[in-house]
Parts: sequence; C-alpha cells; structure tokens
Amino acid sequence: MTSSLRILGIETSCDETAAAVVLRHADGRGEIVSDVVLSQLEEHSAFGGVVPEIAARAHVEALDGLVTEALTRAGVSLQEIDAVAATAGPGLIGGLLVGLMTGKAIAMAAGKPLYAVNHLEGHALTARLTDGLAFPYLMLLVSGGHTQLVLIKGVGDYERWGTTIDDALGEAFDKTAKLLGLPYPGGPAVEKAARSGDPERFDLPRPLVGEARLDFSFSGLKTAVRQAATAIQPLTEQDIADICASFQRAISRTLKDRIGRGLARFRERYPEENKPALVVAGGVAANQVLRATLQELCSAHGFSFIAPPIRLCTDNAAMIAWAGLERMAAGLPDDPMAVAPRSRWPLDAEAAARIGSGKRGAKA
Repeated sequence: MTSSLRILGIETSCDETAAAVVLRHADGRGEIVSDVVLSQLEEHSAFGGVVPEIAARAHVEALDGLVTEALTRAGVSLQEIDAVAATAGPGLIGGLLVGLMTGKAIAMAAGKPLYAVNHLEGHALTARLTDGLAFPYLMLLVSGGHTQLVLIKGVGDYERWGTTIDDALGEAFDKTAKLLGLPYPGGPAVEKAARSGDPERFDLPRPLVGEARLDFSFSGLKTAVRQAATAIQPLTEQDIADICASFQRAISRTLKDRIGRGLARFRERYPEENKPALVVAGGVAANQVLRATLQELCSAHGFSFIAPPIRLCTDNAAMIAWAGLERMAAGLPDDPMAVAPRSRWPLDAEAAARIGSGKRGAKA
C-alpha cells in the first residue's frame, strides 16, 4: 500500500451507538481522527440489563447525528473517506439492522465500498491500532456477551482456543450484582463493593480449573453465589462486600489456570517468539483485580500484557473502522449487498459449533 486510507466506522451491536473516522497511514500506523460514543446506560438501568427493543429505537434516533458529528470532528466529508465499515454481528439483531443498513445507505450514496465487520474482529485487532502489535498473539475477550481465548494469526485468520460453555464473564458479574441488589452495570458495582470485602470468607468454586481444555464456565459460580447469599439472609453491607470479594477471587483464580494453560500452549506453538503478547479486550478488562492477575501471569510466562485504553476495550466504532481498514489494506473483498446482519457470528467462522447451532448460526 502506497497511500493512506480513511474510513468511517459504525457500531450498534448492543447498547452503545457509535461512529468514528480512523486513518491508516501508508506505513501501517493507525490514527483515530474522531470517535463518538453515545451510551444508553440510563435507558436500560431500570431494567437491570439491556432491553433489545429500547436499544434498537435509541440507535435509530441517534445514529445519523453521530455519523454527522464524527465527520465534522474529523473535518472530512463523505466524499473524502475511502470506505465505510459497519458492525454486522454478533449482537442484538435490531441494533445490527440499524447500523448495517445505515452503513449500506451511506456507502451506496457516496459510491464507497462497505466492509461488514465482525464485532469480535474489531476487538481482536484493536491492539494493532493502539500498539502496532505484530501477528501472532493471543487475545482474551471478556465482555457481557463473550468470554473467549483466541489465537490471532492474521487479518481474517483466527483460531479459538477456549470459549464459555454457559454464561459470559460479564453476564456473571451482572447477574451477581442483581442478585445482591447492586446497580447495573454489574461489573463496576461488584468491583466497588469488593474493595471493602474479605475475599477469604466464602470458598467459591473455580469451574473447569485443572482441565486440559481451555474453555470457561461461570454458571456454577453464579449458583454458588446465590446459595451463599441465601444461607446468610438478611444480607448486611459487609456480607455483600465479602461475597463480591470472594466472587472476584474465584474469577481471578479461574483465569490464572485457564489463561496460564493458554500461554503455555502458545509457547509450544511458537517457540521462536521472543516476547509474545496477551491482549485483553472487552468491558470486563476494566476490572483492576483481574488486570493485576493477568499482568502477573504474563510476567511469569514471559509475555507482554497489552490492554488498550478502557474506551477502546468497550464497544466503540474506532475498532470497527480499524478492522475495516485492515481488511481493505489486506485486499480482502467486500460484498456489502450480499451481507445480512447476524446475531451469532463466531470469529473462527469455519470451526464447528461448541454450543449448538440453528438458523441464526453457532452460539459459540
């Protein structure tokens, strides 16, 4: 590639409406020119979770304005961008329809190519935007909808080593918070309560620890939290803090085993890599206890620990734009009119389904 590329990104897979303009310089460096995110937290907080219909309506109301704002902040017109990238899945189907159809309309009106991006690929490639990371590397994706350990070999070339067989880690945080009467979103609320808690008070299970496979499971841990809380009702503030601290401790010890085995497997696969990297992405990556666990683990195994800025770990359009740029620079084809939104879309799309499948595709 001999010239720079500029792309408009659109993200509407869940409860953030986002638009961004990102530049890929001729030498491969990325630059976020504008990045606009509108959170729907207030709309959903009363329900203790995301309501798909409310989310879709909010995307419809906000997206056009956010696209205009992203272009204005970047100081460019539609004719000055080289392509459009929009999230096509996985996610809530209503939101995906809004974003992808808007992306198609803009691309057709401006005569630009459209790249339909897998939301997980956006997370997978963000470290190349922020840190210029070279392939291959490992990614731990921990969010409300996904918990996966993925080998990132190249653009469009991914190998999933582990996935949750039930609840995602972010979902486990949210459900634990709701059970204990803490506000939504659950991750920050549990982390805050845990700061004054005793992590040794409750001996909670560490699902799948010791197994050779690299999958995750959090449903049993969530059940154990409910049983512990029920046994000591009515709960005091200290009880809640102790349960949260014990919950985080169990998660930390689980990740230490699961990810430790993944790092060892990477070493076996790529013994020539002098300083390999583990990238962590997703909203749960903001949890400082879990970050510290992963940093210590990487140090022990001789890995670099890379966590993009928090605003780029959660849902955003800059990562979608960058994934589109990576695909564009790699010469991967775009066929926008043939693309439909997909509520399920595993990153390693060719792999067999781990947890069933149906008309919507593999769940994981």
